[in-house]
Amino acid sequence: MRAWVVRAGENGERERTALDEGLLLVGWDRLRMGDLADATTRDGIRAAVTAAYPEEGPYTVGNWAGQLHRFVHQIRPGDLVVLPARSGLVAVGRVTGDYEYRPEAADGMRHARRVDWLVTDVDRQSVQSDLLDSMGSLLTVFELSRFGAAERVAALSEGKPDPGRPDADEFAATLTEPAKLYEEVRRRSADQPLTLSIRDFLAVWSVQRRYPAVTEQIKSDLAARGLVTVPPFTEGTLDSQIAVLAGGAEPDESGTSAVTRLSGTTDLSAAVQNAAHAADLLPDEEAETPAVAYRVSNLDSANRMPESVNVGDSLGTAMTVMVLRGYSQLPVLDADGRLRGVVSWESIGRARMADPGADLRAATVRGQEADRSDDLLDWIGSVQQSGYVLVRDHDHKICGLITASDLTVQFGTRVRPFVLVEEIEQRLRRVVDRCIPLDRIRAVVPRGRASRVNSAANLTFGVYGHLLRVPENWAALGWAIDQQHFLAALEECRNFRNGLMHFSPDPITDDQLLPAQGLLELLRSVDPHM
Repeated sequence: MRAWVVRAGENGERERTALDEGLLLVGWDRLRMGDLADATTRDGIRAAVTAAYPEEGPYTVGNWAGQLHRFVHQIRPGDLVVLPARSGLVAVGRVTGDYEYRPEAADGMRHARRVDWLVTDVDRQSVQSDLLDSMGSLLTVFELSRFGAAERVAALSEGKPDPGRPDADEFAATLTEPAKLYEEVRRRSADQPLTLSIRDFLAVWSVQRRYPAVTEQIKSDLAARGLVTVPPFTEGTLDSQIAVLAGGAEPDESGTSAVTRLSGTTDLSAAVQNAAHAADLLPDEEAETPAVAYRVSNLDSANRMPESVNVGDSLGTAMTVMVLRGYSQLPVLDADGRLRGVVSWESIGRARMADPGADLRAATVRGQEADRSDDLLDWIGSVQQSGYVLVRDHDHKICGLITASDLTVQFGTRVRPFVLVEEIEQRLRRVVDRCIPLDRIRAVVPRGRASRVNSAANLTFGVYGHLLRVPENWAALGWAIDQQHFLAALEECRNFRNGLMHFSPDPITDDQLLPAQGLLELLRSVDPHM
């Protein structure tokens, strides 16, 4: 037995009919019976959705196809189903029939399944917060599969209170902030979507950088609630703007999704419009998505419109801008903001050698363009060879420029934390080997590995805290500093180091470096001879 939620429309417009006639009902009225009943696979339903809603992008099509496939084929007679009502109560029933298409029914009432409503007045207060949160997805059709949901829904269907998750722990408390995000998205109208920086978005989950494990958790939470970020929160810098949408919500009266409605809105900021137009870059609902990578868009300069000249400007204009700004090259753009070439001191020299009266057109040469979503590592060689690469957005308009200097700054910022932590470890190894006998070093290492420890170089970073917590070992160092403060700083640095070992495209900020820098300065002070 499985448990499902089938909503009765965004505003509960199908609720009364569903409860009065013993039905489960979903929208998507452009689809006909043959489109679904004869489509035995998810791909078949996807093709039908694509044909019925040709204006929708791949994310929306994949999401809708997944929901319809569940409704038509995965829900079985005997399964339990939950209908959250507009009144705040919850109805629970047992599915009794297969999918059927009702051509004579009113709009929104044609795709149906028969259900026996067992109870229609479950008070939400009798449902534990984690199960309520699972029911809160913005999707129309989804399964309740976590935390023993089917058994708990069965208890509700018998008029009993929710017994709670079988492995109950503090998990519900971790959903407080994501739940607030969901409520805010739900509260807003389609023409006023929630927009925020990726930095603020990550803070909802109490994280500062996009580590792979964190990213997968956030994507899982978004999918469970029917939310999507446009563009994906895995792309761009921490200060890039994203919109958070009810990506899985069924089409409105106009027959379009929230993502498509956002794309067509003109009364939004440039940042939100860019986010909306990126909707076609979204993956299918169940497609494999790559781990966070180092994208071109992760560089600030890739998101900052460079100085440029236009087709038809004079060569003198280009040279003046280059001298005033200290640039080696300038992009030459057409009236639509698309690249028509690049003018550089080298290209000017070559053009003037051939013709002293050469104009801007003669001095314009082909420029290299990287897409914002390209892997940055693939472009390092090109930047090294030519000194730059221009960046284009999804409309093939220039939106940034990366130079060798940008790469130097970026990777210098990336390398700095590793160098800092390496010096801390080297200093710890040096003083431990000099002051503490090998037998006392081995004493803090698990027995199975102690024989393989020949010096402090064989210790993991975390072992130093255990080693120096022993009074005899601490005294051997002869340091005139507070032991507890030092050990606290060492533990903070250990956590910083562990986080550093997990890939993230986001740079370490100066504030995040402060604990490790402070510890290094302290070690330099107590052991200056290195």
